[in-house]
Amino acid sequence: MDVGLIKKVRRNMSLEEMVALCSGRTDWETVGYSKYGIEPVFMADGPHGMRVIENEGALGIPQGKPATCFPPAVLTACSWDEDLLEFVAKTIALEARAMGVDLILGPGINIKRSPLCGRNFEYFSEDPLLSGRLGKSFILGAKEHGVGTTVKHYLANNQETRRMTVDAKIDIRALREIYLKPFEIAIKEGQPMAVMCSYNSINGKFVSQSNYFLTQLLRNEWDFDGIVMSDWGAVYDRVRGVFAGLDLEMPGNGGVNNRKIFDRVKEGKLKVTILNEMAERLIRLAFQAQENRRNHATPTEIEPQGHHKIAQLAAVESMVLLKNEDQILPIDGTRVKKLAIIGSMAFDPRYQGSGSSKINPYHIDSPYEHIKRLVGSDIQLFPHQGYFYDEVVEQKNLADQAAEVAKNSDLAIVFVGLPDHDESEGYDRNHLNLPSKQLDLIDKICKVQPQTVVIVQNGGVVDISWEDQPKAIVEMFLGGQGGGDAIARLLLGENNFSGKLAETIPMRLEDSPAYINFPGIHDEVVYGESIFVGYRYYDFTKKKVRFPFGFGLSYTDFDYQPIEETKLIIDAEKTVTVKCRVANIGAFNGKEVIQLYTGKRDTAILRPVRELRGFKKVFIPAGRFTEVSFELGLSDFSYYNPTTKSWEHESGSHQIYIGSSSRDLPIVYPVQINKDLIHPINPLSYLSDFEKTDRGQIILKLLLSGFEEIMGNDQTREDDFFMTMLANTPLRKLVEFSNGIFTEECIDKIIELVNSEEALEGVTFEKLVNCTEKKKGFFKSLFGGNQEEYLSIYSKVRELVEDEDVMKILRNYFGDETFESDYLQMAIKMGI
Repeated sequence: MDVGLIKKVRRNMSLEEMVALCSGRTDWETVGYSKYGIEPVFMADGPHGMRVIENEGALGIPQGKPATCFPPAVLTACSWDEDLLEFVAKTIALEARAMGVDLILGPGINIKRSPLCGRNFEYFSEDPLLSGRLGKSFILGAKEHGVGTTVKHYLANNQETRRMTVDAKIDIRALREIYLKPFEIAIKEGQPMAVMCSYNSINGKFVSQSNYFLTQLLRNEWDFDGIVMSDWGAVYDRVRGVFAGLDLEMPGNGGVNNRKIFDRVKEGKLKVTILNEMAERLIRLAFQAQENRRNHATPTEIEPQGHHKIAQLAAVESMVLLKNEDQILPIDGTRVKKLAIIGSMAFDPRYQGSGSSKINPYHIDSPYEHIKRLVGSDIQLFPHQGYFYDEVVEQKNLADQAAEVAKNSDLAIVFVGLPDHDESEGYDRNHLNLPSKQLDLIDKICKVQPQTVVIVQNGGVVDISWEDQPKAIVEMFLGGQGGGDAIARLLLGENNFSGKLAETIPMRLEDSPAYINFPGIHDEVVYGESIFVGYRYYDFTKKKVRFPFGFGLSYTDFDYQPIEETKLIIDAEKTVTVKCRVANIGAFNGKEVIQLYTGKRDTAILRPVRELRGFKKVFIPAGRFTEVSFELGLSDFSYYNPTTKSWEHESGSHQIYIGSSSRDLPIVYPVQINKDLIHPINPLSYLSDFEKTDRGQIILKLLLSGFEEIMGNDQTREDDFFMTMLANTPLRKLVEFSNGIFTEECIDKIIELVNSEEALEGVTFEKLVNCTEKKKGFFKSLFGGNQEEYLSIYSKVRELVEDEDVMKILRNYFGDETFESDYLQMAIKMGI
């Protein structure tokens, strides 16, 4: 990109023209100026397919042009397949190019904090690494056809309840390790054209007005050079947004907010240099879109049938087999001659979520029709509606009829799931239950037909407390337009299941980490679970879960074996490579997702038991094996320190776990991090921090010897209480607590000695302090030995010991040593 040309164009523009660039011309287009060679950039919704609106300006969410509806992120995430996500995005981009779209408004990579979020179907996972890598793959895939992407919703758009005004209270460690991390991965490794900021505020400030999130992190730390745009209607104060780094307000505002920017510049309250930078970024966006159009020809027509097959492939690779008792699946045509297909969703499947991402599909595969096509005349099908979506309609007879059909069949397949109106963008769920009449249907059928398979269609996880009733359960999630064909192929064994859960299915809603803090009170929600989201919480609290993160069955079995390595040692400059051997010991060809986690059993900080650090999906033919390797660096063992505001690590022994889910990790490798991370001593360091370095230990020994000498015999290093109090005293507080033994100059001298490489020979306690007068009774010095000091803290204890009547009673129970002790004086001084 010619930076000089961009600056030249910007210099030729008037203030009014630059300001006009800062908001959309229409709902979906940016402003263009033909005289400067700036063409409008056209954008459209598209996390799992293109939604290009024909009649702009219509109320509500109008239907888009026909397009391929791929499985939403809730399902494709279960593929754990970066190449597949790249392939899907590449195909979506081809349709975008054919429709004249320059910028896709996706992917959505927000963390699934709570299973109740109404928009979870549009997001990948509860884990930041999985979300970030799949998002990165989507970005790279779209680039193959010269189409830009918009990573959204930055940041913490984890609920729909009052999403436009809610203030998320999130500690910095949770932000860094959980909620920012997927964006960091996707932006650094994928380099999208745009980032979309969310509606909500975080810790008291709207994201659209946060310089910390939009400039300090995005641009200064992550080197993002694209544009930042608002979600539709997410701007609250346009001028503050300019200061923060919000380039583009969408949709257009009729010039209302543009005038505010113009006026503040004229008044001298907004530097024109800030506007210049924004204008240059928006010009660059337009030029980049134009260059993409020149380098990537627009298809004269797309191939709906070919794209439909890709949608089918994505669904096949992603659906999750949760239970398969007695290997009831795949359906054996030699044993099953009469097959009952029950449930409305077998004939009219739920294949996508509702809201701004809703696609107008070219075609929808019905599970029933594709099962019928595959079984041919070998198996007789007995279809039944089972239930209506409308819960108001009386359905008792339907369930009884369906149970009778199932009873008279060799095997029953029951399709259930959440109706479209149960979950959507715009509102959250308040429970995880399937509709009651579907639950009643499952119960009745399983009682008369033990050979029952239940297929679930849903955008967010549901309660599966009925898991013991059917022989098999398949989590189909939302299958896209090709989901019907995919489930048919999987049930009949033409393809093998290889999907793994991208989120935990809890035993019950009340077990979920955000349960007591979701969706908050009025306009405030507290992220009280901090970093313990999803499996990080369930594993830390040792809670039983229905199905763990990363879980998914196959028609074959895999055996994990370690490949012994020399001792694994890691430091800032050195990475380690770990390997394992995975064998397919079953009769079916299959794919396995090998997952790698790291943890530290003897950790000194609060952190998850294990965290996902790598994954690979591999194809292994029956009877064969493959070797898989992972490379790990220091960052794979790090945590964010809120005090130092930096990524840090613990030295010592760590563990690397490899297996098939977060709770099935048969391979454990020890790894040693030898390099200690030492924080320089500062005035707020605790005396116990001195023990972490050789120099600190020497100086601490000098200090303790000095304490022992000047305190006399009433306190010694053998006094556990005294030593604990001393170890947990900040260095700076010794000035006040010592009544002059230490001065601020002493403290500075000690800090300099500990942090420097200056020789310590000849250093004595006397040289470290300004006063060596012996003062007996350390706690009297520490907590008010100066008799002239006036105590201002109210103490009930003082009130009691000064009351002669009370003391007469107390002396019957306590000796004089109690009332003369340093501890009593400390209690009085502290106001106990």
